[in-house]
Amino acid sequence: MKTAIIIPTYNERENLQGLVPQILAVLNASGVDGSIIIVDDSSPDGTGDLAKELSAKHGRIIVITRDAKLGIGSAYKDGFRTALSLGFEGLIEMDADGSHNPRFIPAFVEKLEEGYELVIGSRYIPGGKTPDWPLTRRIISKTTGFFTRFLFGLKTRDPTSGFRAYRATALSSIDLSKVASNGYAFQVEMVALCEKRRFRVCEIPIEFVDRWGGKSKLSGMEYIRFMKAVLRLAFTM
Repeated sequence: MKTAIIIPTYNERENLQGLVPQILAVLNASGVDGSIIIVDDSSPDGTGDLAKELSAKHGRIIVITRDAKLGIGSAYKDGFRTALSLGFEGLIEMDADGSHNPRFIPAFVEKLEEGYELVIGSRYIPGGKTPDWPLTRRIISKTTGFFTRFLFGLKTRDPTSGFRAYRATALSSIDLSKVASNGYAFQVEMVALCEKRRFRVCEIPIEFVDRWGGKSKLSGMEYIRFMKAVLRLAFTM
């Protein structure tokens, strides 16, 4: 299965330097026919320039440069459109900060090849782990997950997870221009759309660790925006 790994970036230069070789090593070792699509929002720290250098050095890397910071959901939509236009059959989302381990990529591809249309990398099924998290972060994350599952009537245990994979045939049936969320609520909206359309959805356990370096984009204000967006979606979907 021809697979695209889509990575949105904003000020992730120090993390991307180590992540890309790890992904390529996993692809080579597993035999997965994969390429990387980096969607950079004109990072002031030069992440986009590094992405282009890595593309020239390694190949199998497509770089999309956007004019401003437009949101992670918006970045994924642009990455999806590019991947679909290039004929990729599987599309994997992952963060650039090192919290998503590339070693799980073959497991996502295996589930897509079995016929699943959405595969969620879950922290909250047996085998899923968040080893570096303090208790307060665990409580907030699980409470948020329960809240969104209740609002949308979801079966998925980890609807906010950003480590996931889609079959292109399923994703192409969704009009991305009508997906309202451009921020972190995008993940919840997409799960809700997939379950509503009765896509074949499964979860696989992952280990989610703290970012390697840099500052988290999910600030207190971003979290408030996320909750407001989720509430709006619940009353409009």
